Amino acid sequence: MHDDLQVLGRAVKQAQYRQHRALDSALTAVGTTLAQWDALRAVDRTPGASARELAAATFQSEQAFGTLVGRLAAQGLVERRPGHGRRIQHHLTPEGERTLQAGHAVAAKVLADCFAGLSTAERATLLGLLERLNARE
Repeated sequence: MHDDLQVLGRAVKQAQYRQHRALDSALTAVGTTLAQWDALRAVDRTPGASARELAAATFQSEQAFGTLVGRLAAQGLVERRPGHGRRIQHHLTPEGERTLQAGHAVAAKVLADCFAGLSTAERATLLGLLERLNARE
């Protein structure tokens, strides 16, 4: 049983790694990286969010996200605005929205390829199982 769990853990990590590599490579065609596109998705989901909230949503440290969002702002993809107190709010610019949408189109193709070996029912089962595991946090 112990070895089976290690094999399972490695298989999940291997699938994730393959998916991330494919996404990162394909997203270069629209001028972004997986980390940048994921940050744009997070800002789009929660406009006005703080760097702390966005760092958590993108599985990054606050320092790493701060560096990343600084680059996104310099590229004209994200706008930082003063919020309540010392809080800085983050919003997509029109160019950020275009990059995000272009990334969605790329990701749809890449993810379809990554999960092509599974039927629709198998993908639904996998998603349900992962959601159940992630709900235990």
